[in-house]
Amino acid sequence: MRLLVLLPAFNEASRIRRVLQAIRQEIQGDLLVVDDGSADDTAAEARLGGARVAVHPVNLGYGAALQTGYRYALRHGYDAVLQLDADGQHDPTSIPGLLAGLSAADVVVGSRFLEAGSYRPPFARRLGMWLFGKLASVLCGQRITDPTSGFQAVSREALHFYAHERYPADYPDADVLAMVARSGLRLTEVPVRMLASASGKSMHGGLIKPFYYVFRMSLALMLVPLRSHRR
Repeated sequence: MRLLVLLPAFNEASRIRRVLQAIRQEIQGDLLVVDDGSADDTAAEARLGGARVAVHPVNLGYGAALQTGYRYALRHGYDAVLQLDADGQHDPTSIPGLLAGLSAADVVVGSRFLEAGSYRPPFARRLGMWLFGKLASVLCGQRITDPTSGFQAVSREALHFYAHERYPADYPDADVLAMVARSGLRLTEVPVRMLASASGKSMHGGLIKPFYYVFRMSLALMLVPLRSHRR
């Protein structure tokens, strides 16, 4: 299997080389870092770490950075994409389990909650994950325990679905999983380990973003049954 390891990154110059090195210890594959308009030396540090780098001149959003990687993978003939965050939170030792899941699924989501005590976010975020997980489970017709996980393995067939303009540029979470399942693609979860973030950053952080995220994700989930999910 020809594999592309995809890391969307924003201002991760101080961490990206260590993350790439840890990935190399677990899996062999081409590394692509999508620098989403960083103000620091993320791109240069990623190249020094042995990765190929795509650079957005301005910050376009987490989903847009992922989609750049998906389209790159399709254009260059990769069979699958393994995606994980560039801040070091996703433990590379969980990679083999994700890739093994591709033998029976098109999208394999790394869940932090399938093993008891593996991860405990703040209460408000945990409540949101639970709520959106319940909604996604209903829409998917199967149990979803971690609807916000960015630690995923994606088959080539699913890449065609993800590379479409339907894929959100900001928060590709529970709504995307619901669309995947309703399109007929095979979706599954496997347990993964989450490490503490050295930066303490979150794409849902700040004063306004959490409220916008809840509103945007609620609206997106309500629209899922009304949208076409043809592949």
